[in-house]
Amino acid sequence: MTISIWRYSHLALAVSSFLLLILASVTGIILSFQPLAEKAQPYRSDSFDELTLSETLPVLRKKYPGISELSIDANEFVQIQGSDDKGENLLAYIDPKTGTILGIPGKKSEFFEWVTALHRSLFIHELGRLFIGITAFLLLLITVSGTILIIQRQRGLKRFFTKIVRDNFAQYYHVVLGRLSLIPIFIIALSGTYLSLARFGFVETVIPSAKIDFDPIRSEPVKEAADFETFRKLYLNEVRSIEFPFSEDVEDYYTLKLKDREITVNQITGDVLSENKYPVAELLTNLSLDLHTGRASGIWAVVLALASGNILFFIYSGFAITLKRRANRVKNKFTAADSEFIILVGSENGSTFRFAGAIHQQLIAAGKSAHIAEPNDYEIFPKAKHIIVMAATYGLGNPPANSTRFLTILAKHKQPNPVHFSVVGFGSHAYPDFCKFAFEVDNLLSKQSWAIPTLEIHTVNDRSPDEFSQWATSWSQHADIPLAVSTELFTAKQERPHALTVIEKTAVSAAGESFLIRLRAESETDFTSGDLLAIYPADDHRERQYSIGKIGNDVQLSVKLHANGLGSEYIYRLQPGETIHGRIDSNAHFHLPQVATSVIMISNGTGIAPFLGMIDQPTPGTNCHLYCGFRDEASFGLYKTAIHQNLEAGKLSSLHIAYSREGKKQYVKDLLEKDAVLIADVLSTGGVIMLCGSLSMQNNVVELLENICQTNFGKSVSYYQSHSQVLMDCY
Repeated sequence: MTISIWRYSHLALAVSSFLLLILASVTGIILSFQPLAEKAQPYRSDSFDELTLSETLPVLRKKYPGISELSIDANEFVQIQGSDDKGENLLAYIDPKTGTILGIPGKKSEFFEWVTALHRSLFIHELGRLFIGITAFLLLLITVSGTILIIQRQRGLKRFFTKIVRDNFAQYYHVVLGRLSLIPIFIIALSGTYLSLARFGFVETVIPSAKIDFDPIRSEPVKEAADFETFRKLYLNEVRSIEFPFSEDVEDYYTLKLKDREITVNQITGDVLSENKYPVAELLTNLSLDLHTGRASGIWAVVLALASGNILFFIYSGFAITLKRRANRVKNKFTAADSEFIILVGSENGSTFRFAGAIHQQLIAAGKSAHIAEPNDYEIFPKAKHIIVMAATYGLGNPPANSTRFLTILAKHKQPNPVHFSVVGFGSHAYPDFCKFAFEVDNLLSKQSWAIPTLEIHTVNDRSPDEFSQWATSWSQHADIPLAVSTELFTAKQERPHALTVIEKTAVSAAGESFLIRLRAESETDFTSGDLLAIYPADDHRERQYSIGKIGNDVQLSVKLHANGLGSEYIYRLQPGETIHGRIDSNAHFHLPQVATSVIMISNGTGIAPFLGMIDQPTPGTNCHLYCGFRDEASFGLYKTAIHQNLEAGKLSSLHIAYSREGKKQYVKDLLEKDAVLIADVLSTGGVIMLCGSLSMQNNVVELLENICQTNFGKSVSYYQSHSQVLMDCY
């Protein structure tokens, strides 16, 4: 059954029963104090658990000759009734060891009796009992569906009690308290349901009467009750009640109602005359009463009170979560068929809609036609020019409830016109399947003939405004659509806190060639290879980002000079000694792993920049393999000296170069295809594959990796992406 069905079932059950659940929970909290109040009375003997019937009954029979019955309640108070030596009625709590009267049973509390009647029947007798029984059954179903939702969320039963990522107060404690009170609430619901079934005769609880053959009853040898074998073996704590013989006739006998059976005992010889074991249904009924009322244990009564209180909280938090989800939905001004910009939002709890709504509003404000939809509503968009997919991941790397059909219908519906796409994944590094669904979406979109990538996939950890801002700024630049990325959700990062001085720069002979530039921060700055340097060449909102290679303590960039390129021409005009102001952004998802046996680095063109720094400062014990693609040997010449020095120093294990315009005219994908065995081995042993370069290169390589992963492991490359074994920083 899909997660959406479980969620909607959970909600439907809660909505249909919440009024009666509130009533039952409030009265349940009150009634949990009844056994506590009763147990506080001083009527229990300290020696209760140690006494046998052979020690107790003779004492009581001698002290109270008119005794007719002994009973023991759930509080282990021993009560006798009959007549005293004056012939008057006797009803008292006694010490079973000495027979001393400890107290007289008082009238039951009218308040607790009133609350009990309300809890059981709503004051409308059998019809009310029926309603309460149905409510208990619905609570049972709610508990089951809620448990399945937690298992889905926590990625399996084994991780049921692992850490929960905190989204908001209601959602977080709905799950946390749900796990802690799951068992007691399940017991409340199950026992309540069973008691209702027993009440209405669906469970047979009739106890057969004792059948005694009086003909063979013996009247000798005469024994004292203290010597009866049965009485010597039975302890008081096994007894519910004892009916005493009302005369000395041999045909009058003791009737002992124990917890699991009923026996009759000859009052003269001590012989067992009959023994009837209670049916299982009767045992379950008594167990259900103990568990549902807490009458047998004060500690359990407190647990029941807390569980009932949690039910009230679940009602509040459940509706709060639902209302929050619905409040985050966005109203569209334009239809999907009339919109140039389609924003598909895959969200489990609705929080991703806030980010989508911010982009949607700004597109509308910029005079664009934009439409927000759920991935399951994907269709042909005749006027679409851009599709943005904001995809959260749920549970075991699964799609959210509103995206379960997206991958299937995406493959079926081919857009009539070329459409640029960008995928933003929302997730948490607390889960190993980080943004797995978003990677799957990006990989499938890349295979569509009509789809043109605007950016590489971008991931956002724990709904970070900073990380989302990075994507919004970059998308705005690539789509050439100015967005005022200054909202409550994310802040524009146009601050330029880092001053960097140009140390050296290589020269080019013409546009289209690449150059290296090395910069040094004027103040101590924490950064590493793979981080991003953001600059503002025109001193306005337009931002350009470059991947950093850390050489020593310097920032090294590899830049391709584009004719009329805003960023590349600005950087190339810089001269040694000049200072620029920019911002170094941490790009943690593309750092060299701290623990990895092998790393395969794949790049084309200037995408080699961060790898130059990573190779220069490798992680000890890590084998680095570099696969790089260039137009010709001259293009590689810019990096040749540094790379060969690292090869000789043992920092780089192997080098593989593809030239696309001379020699064999290969691409990086061709080199990787030949080394498919190495790639599979790296992934299987926990190694990492890193890609940096153009999106077209990324698409080709990901397609190859998909084939390798499916062939060798039966898994998609998205599995390894979500487990941080395939890292990409392409453009």
